[in-house]
Amino acid sequence: MTIDESTVPSPCVRQCTLNDDDVCLGCFRSLDEIKDWSGLDAPARRAVLAEAGRRRAGIPAPRWNWTALRPRG
Repeated sequence: MTIDESTVPSPCVRQCTLNDDDVCLGCFRSLDEIKDWSGLDAPARRAVLAEAGRRRAGIPAPRWNWTALRPRG
């Protein structure tokens, strides 16, 4: 079986409820990450998934801003 590295599926689990920090309690993406998802390339999507994983695990975010990975235009 071949894995398509260019495709990163949405982590949405259809339990969309935002907490006070505008983070979804279903997939742990921020509201901005959810809104931007369809315009992100695969590396940026993987960065969002990594950040969501850190949120889910309660690990503090690194000192960089993921929004720099968003496409410009």
